[in-house]
Amino acid sequence: MNPREVLRRLLDAAIAAADPALCVPPHLPPDDGGRLIVIGAGKASAAMARAVEDHWSGPLDGLVVTRYGHGVLCQRIEIVEAAHPVPDAAGEMAAARILGKISGLTATDRVLALISGGGSALLAVPAEGVTLAEKRVLTSALLKSGASIGEINCVRKHLSAIKGGRLALAAWPAPVLTLAISDVPGDDPAVIASGPTVGDPTTAVDSLKVLDFYGIALPEALRARLQSGELETPKPGDPRLAKSEFHLIASPRQMLEAAAATAQQLGITPLILGDAIEGEAREIGKALAGMAVSCGRHGFPAKKPCVLLSGGETTVTLKGEGRGGRNTEFLLGLALALDGASGIHALAADTDGIDGSEDNAGAFIAPDSLRRARERGLDIRRFMAANDAWGYFSALGDLLVTGPTRTNVNDFRAILVGLE
Repeated sequence: MNPREVLRRLLDAAIAAADPALCVPPHLPPDDGGRLIVIGAGKASAAMARAVEDHWSGPLDGLVVTRYGHGVLCQRIEIVEAAHPVPDAAGEMAAARILGKISGLTATDRVLALISGGGSALLAVPAEGVTLAEKRVLTSALLKSGASIGEINCVRKHLSAIKGGRLALAAWPAPVLTLAISDVPGDDPAVIASGPTVGDPTTAVDSLKVLDFYGIALPEALRARLQSGELETPKPGDPRLAKSEFHLIASPRQMLEAAAATAQQLGITPLILGDAIEGEAREIGKALAGMAVSCGRHGFPAKKPCVLLSGGETTVTLKGEGRGGRNTEFLLGLALALDGASGIHALAADTDGIDGSEDNAGAFIAPDSLRRARERGLDIRRFMAANDAWGYFSALGDLLVTGPTRTNVNDFRAILVGLE
């Protein structure tokens, strides 16, 4: 078996496990012929909306916002595209329109919220007195700082008119059913897309602590509003959230289990290391390299042929001006630490099909990656210093391009040991 083809089959199995066409229909509410208002946001939201349309015969309308290039054709639910990860005016307008669609509802109305990763940036309507420009500056700074997704979303929630439970608040007293595809470590409903339909356990003061820890400045007027609690979010137990129901329909764990099942069918021993791995991407690569080498040399913690599978969301602290994303950055760290170790191939990709700033999902490495790079005059350490993982793998011809998958269960990493 060709190692690269095997790795791609594992990724395809992982993505298929989170296909909205398969995971949305079993969780739809009973279709009693009554009107259903569909709203949503995220990289999977358009495909989720299409799945609803395909399985709902009663009155149906609504609006969801997804990332540019991730839309699909729908007839009854409007699809809007906007910017991710830094919000833009299209996302602001779409979020305001979503709030408008669910304002003034009654207890007899029904709202279905389709939420997936990327929803935080796409639901971009700011809290009163906060500007989109301020949100853009702070989001960009947080993304470069190395902050975790939970920390970033803590800040986002307290600057928003729609996140952190405020979406469900706007629909009150209508019941809200949320179907969510998780892209965050731990699958916390309050973190997925910044929890627009669930109570927020974090506080405005917590968001200030995040900004201060990473040395991110903000206007004094905005700091004062966060300190005063003026921008506080609704908390768990708020009676206005009593009619908001949350169902997780796909998760990183499910995609790893699907990949593991495919590996077993191919006669390869799978070892799932975890679905919630966080940390600096290149350092995670270094750590997993040691485990892969141990498997190859000693058969521990798994005998070859085996594949080490992991998910979660690593971070990149940007210091250079290069191009790339956290999965290709992970592979730089992995390749450097492996130093050409025989019999080890790897793939790392974002399951939404876009890793970072470019159009690739991720990349591949092989035992000869460093040698081929040196032959082309490519110094891996120079590319790492510049945070230019895309440039490195592009020059090698080892980028993985899938196009938008229209789902999102975060990072997928597979290290294949002992298959030549």
